[in-house]
Amino acid sequence: MSDKWKLILLFILLIGLISLLSLYVIFFVNTRPGPRTNVGSEMSVAAQDFELPTLSGDYARLSNFRGKVVFLNIWATWCPPCREEMPSMESLYRKLKGRDFEMLAVSIDGEGGKAVRPFAAKYRLTFPVLLDPDNKTSKLYGLTGVPETFIIDKNGMVIKKIIGARDWVKKEWLDYFDRIIG
Repeated sequence: MSDKWKLILLFILLIGLISLLSLYVIFFVNTRPGPRTNVGSEMSVAAQDFELPTLSGDYARLSNFRGKVVFLNIWATWCPPCREEMPSMESLYRKLKGRDFEMLAVSIDGEGGKAVRPFAAKYRLTFPVLLDPDNKTSKLYGLTGVPETFIIDKNGMVIKKIIGARDWVKKEWLDYFDRIIG
């Protein structure tokens, strides 16, 4: 084999290694659960509207919250990180309740209220819990797993997507919500 072909082969191998390393970083390093605070994809995309039943038997339509910052969390009772972040979500809701803010927790549990009611009681959740056993919101928002949180601004635009559980009452998150709520 000539030196020219050896260099070409070496170049191809190098490109392959760089590609594999990039995929590793994208799929494993950036999606590890942990105490990250300011991680999330910044974006500006119109929020997809939906209407779902609540635990109380009413219906909630996302577009009815236009004019408020909406914390849209998609989760499931069987998900350990979801259970881990629920107490901090409740604390965040209590801190921001009464301002131009709403929290909507959409459960994708297949059993609907049967699975979610005892969970909500156990965690003493006071924010609206919506039931989506057919995974409509998962499809609308391109869910990759649970929990995923979408921050929607007052104009109905998704401005941040957060994959994984967070401690929502950390100072960085409280400052973030203070800025966007105004």
